[in-house]
Amino acid sequence: MRETFLPFSPPLIGEEEIAEVVDTLRSDWITTGPKVKRFEQEFAAFIGAPEAFAVSSCTAALHLSLLALGIGPGDAVITTPLTFCSGVHVIEHVGARPVLVDVEEDTLNLDPRKLRNAIEAAQKNLGVHVKAIMPVHLYGHPCDLDAILEIAAEYKLAVIEDAAHSLPARYRGRMIGSMAASAKVPLLTCFSFYATKNLTTAEGGMLVAPRDLLEEARLWGLHGMNRDAWKRYGSEGSWHYEVVRPGYKYNLTDMQAALGLHQLRKLPGFHARRRRIVERYNSAFRSHPELCEPTERDDVDHAWHLYVLRLDLEQLELTRNQFISELHERKIGCSVHFIPIHLHAYYRDKYRYRPEDFPVANREYQRVVSLPLSPRMTDQDADEVIEAVAGVVQRHMRKARPALQLRAVAP
Repeated sequence: MRETFLPFSPPLIGEEEIAEVVDTLRSDWITTGPKVKRFEQEFAAFIGAPEAFAVSSCTAALHLSLLALGIGPGDAVITTPLTFCSGVHVIEHVGARPVLVDVEEDTLNLDPRKLRNAIEAAQKNLGVHVKAIMPVHLYGHPCDLDAILEIAAEYKLAVIEDAAHSLPARYRGRMIGSMAASAKVPLLTCFSFYATKNLTTAEGGMLVAPRDLLEEARLWGLHGMNRDAWKRYGSEGSWHYEVVRPGYKYNLTDMQAALGLHQLRKLPGFHARRRRIVERYNSAFRSHPELCEPTERDDVDHAWHLYVLRLDLEQLELTRNQFISELHERKIGCSVHFIPIHLHAYYRDKYRYRPEDFPVANREYQRVVSLPLSPRMTDQDADEVIEAVAGVVQRHMRKARPALQLRAVAP
């Protein structure tokens, strides 16, 4: 057993980031200024997008996307029940209705095969106008974007990608966030730089979108003012501005961008290290029929933000929660991603959801466990996770049952 507790997903901050933050503190700009502009430019170049808008969180980017599209009361947005609550909260914040669609059995992403029925039913039975689809690239595995975009074009809907987990994922060779120019519908992509993410600025996010929508989002993102601080107080700036929207304060700071500039340069190395840990996990867990390792389809490059193991509870004499408790006793940090939206009290009560309304999300939630995954981890850390998981499995196997090897269903 480990002597010290292994955190679930600690950040990896180097001396380069620290020096850049110190340089910022010694400069004339600590809020939104030249380093934010550099970070936006370098991020856009990295993912292959024309431009990007740095904001205070992925939640802010999602909210601004809805505002830029003019979505509000009487409208609806299709999304998934298997996501963090903030992605659904922002739909509520603009006065629209979230419409949940169940997930695929292998990736746990929004199931495109169920979209048409959900769109038709929402517009017929709920009295709302569906305006957008908000898929989540869950755990870092890209959604089936081509299928989603095809349906969006058929119904003239926008698509807002929740890409909080998916940097630097690729879908059919194209980096997530790079496809707005070629899409037949408005396509906006929202990234997260939270402390646990593959690239961190402590808190922060980025919005990538067609230029007209990005400019609209910029207006909403800083009090509705038509000139930001850099344009007002820089050497060639002007103090005068106008308020043209009842906007929000969603700007990123130069101190945060200082972290992001170096994290972005290190991201390929971080991703390679994550993948090596994943390969180590997969190699070990394949020999346990009580466990189902994560899916990675052939046409994607997974970002591996999370490593989510699924338990075959028919072969184990314990619950998922007990499994997590025993890992904690062995000094292994882990978590659950996510409690489905329709099980949370606010949404359950408001929309009268039942657990069985989204059977795949509800079933898989009962057996998912997110294991530690970070480029800070050593091979020994990974091996100790494997040893702990194998020990819990060995202790709680239903030996009288025949071996039933559960694997993700192929698409």
